Formats: sequence, C-alpha cells, structure tokens
Amino acid sequence: MMTTLLVLTGCGTGDITAQSTGIWERYIVFNFGRAIKALSFGSNAGIGIILFTIIVRVILLPLMHYQNKSMRKTQEIQPKIKALQVKYASKDPDTKRKLQEEQQRLYNEHGVNPFAGCLPLLVQMPILMALWQSISRIQGLSSGRFLWLELGSPDPYFILPILAAIFTFISTKLSSMSQIESNPTMKMMTYFMPAMILFMGINLASGLSLYWVVSNAFQVGQTLVINNPFKIKREREAVAKQQRDLERALQKAQSPKKKRNKK
Repeated sequence: MMTTLLVLTGCGTGDITAQSTGIWERYIVFNFGRAIKALSFGSNAGIGIILFTIIVRVILLPLMHYQNKSMRKTQEIQPKIKALQVKYASKDPDTKRKLQEEQQRLYNEHGVNPFAGCLPLLVQMPILMALWQSISRIQGLSSGRFLWLELGSPDPYFILPILAAIFTFISTKLSSMSQIESNPTMKMMTYFMPAMILFMGINLASGLSLYWVVSNAFQVGQTLVINNPFKIKREREAVAKQQRDLERALQKAQSPKKKRNKK
C-alpha cells in the first residue's frame, strides 16, 4: 500500500492545471479539484469539500457494508479459529499447512473473506491523497477560505484536528464493541488512530482535516445504523439465553427418566 501511495503521489509540488500531464495529476487530482469547485456554491471551497466527502462516502457505502458483514462473520468464527490453532499448535511445516487448510475450509464454509477488511482502506487511501493534493496544488482550493480556515494551511486553533480525532475514536470504539472477544490489536488501534489523525491534522492542510471530520462523523452514523454494537450485543444475549433455556429444558426432560431408572 505504501508503494502504491508513493507511485500515486510522486514528488510533485507544483500547481496542477488542465495542462498537467500524467494519469494521476491530470485525470485524477485535477478532476477531484473540478468536482469540489463544482460543489462549492458561492465559491466556498469548504462547502465543496463537505459535499464531495458525503458523496464519496455514499458511493463507498456498499463496500463498507460488505466489510462490516465480513468482519462480523469473522468475529463469530473466532472461537473455532482459536480451537484450530490449539489443535494444530505444532510448528512443523506439515502441521502449519494443515492449520492453513482447516482455516481456509472454515472461511469457505461461513462465507468469510479474511482480507475484506483491507478493501475500504485500499480504496480510501488514494481518494485521501488525491483530495490532499487537489487542495494543496490547485489554484482556488489551495487559497480558499471556509469559516476561520485557510484550506491550504493547518487549522490555527486545532479545532478540526481535535474533532477528527474524537470522531475517529468514537468510530473505532463502536467497531470494537461488537467483537465477541477482546482484540489487543483493535484496542491499540482505538487509541493509536485518533492520535495519528490528530498529529497529522495539526500539520497538514485544514481542508484535509475537514474531510476527516465529515468522513469520520459519517462513519459513526453509518456504524450506528448498519452495524450497531448495542443491537448486536442484545441479539447475542438473546441467542445465548435461548441456548441456556434449551439446555435447561433438556436437563428437565432427562431428570424424570433418571429417577424412573433408579426405581
């Protein structure tokens, strides 16, 4: 992914215009800028960034929904994955190969793609970089203003970076709440990602921070609607209760038989 970003962004720092060359600058970054300007009612580039961000998020909604469904399926089979890891704990090549085969079989049985969680990130990163370059390298956007912001410069009051970090934390926290078991990696990301967004937002163009605020706020709302952890928790508790009730009923049904056998 880092190699892709380096190839996409290159080392260009000059203005991007209709005369720019290259697929990335002429056809992607330049058209991103055109789209933002078209959505900038009254030449307000900040409004254009907000509307453009919402449109991008709506377009990505099916992909994000697919990611959420895949992640939930992956979480549901984690106990079975751990059982396989215990069963095939040996480090010899044959055992490792057998573990991989059994894990793949389990994924196929439950319709799980273990790499699905990477897809939205791979799609969003080029969009983020194209937006960053369009804001910083296209005239009219690099010098545009919105509220107290100079869109091509960092937020002088750090308001947007802080909001972006808060929404990132809430989004990541909600996602972790739907997990069956505690995941140390997810727990680390819950705090690492907001800190990284805050640090980058303080130093990068405020137009990019504006994108992060709107995008992550949208993500929070999307999670509460599509992958609500509170609803998922209630559903799991209901299933667990039904299982317990069934086990009690079976025990009661077997008890009279045991008493008759004793007599």
